[in-house]
Amino acid sequence: MKNYKKAYIAGGCFWGVEDLFRVRPGIKDTEVGYLGGDNENPTYRNHPGHAEGIELTYDPNETSFNIILDYFFRIHDPSTVDRQGNDRGSSYRSAIFFQNQDEKRDAKKMIEIVDDSRKWEGKVVTTLEPFTKFWPAEPEHQDYLVKQPNGYTCHFERFEESFV
Repeated sequence: MKNYKKAYIAGGCFWGVEDLFRVRPGIKDTEVGYLGGDNENPTYRNHPGHAEGIELTYDPNETSFNIILDYFFRIHDPSTVDRQGNDRGSSYRSAIFFQNQDEKRDAKKMIEIVDDSRKWEGKVVTTLEPFTKFWPAEPEHQDYLVKQPNGYTCHFERFEESFV
């Protein structure tokens, strides 16, 4: 059994985030779902307070939490509150769901680095939220842009160079 780890992030519509991360070095699996909300067993139609997020399974021998965060801040706009592209509402917030104090510390430091870079017009508004539970989205949302290559996404690599 490999010593894989998991990371949980939200950066707007989960389809685009998943599509970009699925091909990153060290990422072994992606699954879209709901994080940080108010109800049990959320669905696409009923997920109050939940962010559309992603569970990333990664090999720490090939990538790291910091490399994941660096890429995360390059593929979505972390300076908009509850919005990415045409999507609006708390479901589309920028958030990092930390599992321990090391991840929280690393996320805070990465936010400072991104802010100091001044690559974004505004300050980073990404929330740091304790991870509680990941609820997988319905099957039709998994690998959506693989199944629907012309489907909607507002995610793309905005900066080629790393923040770190």
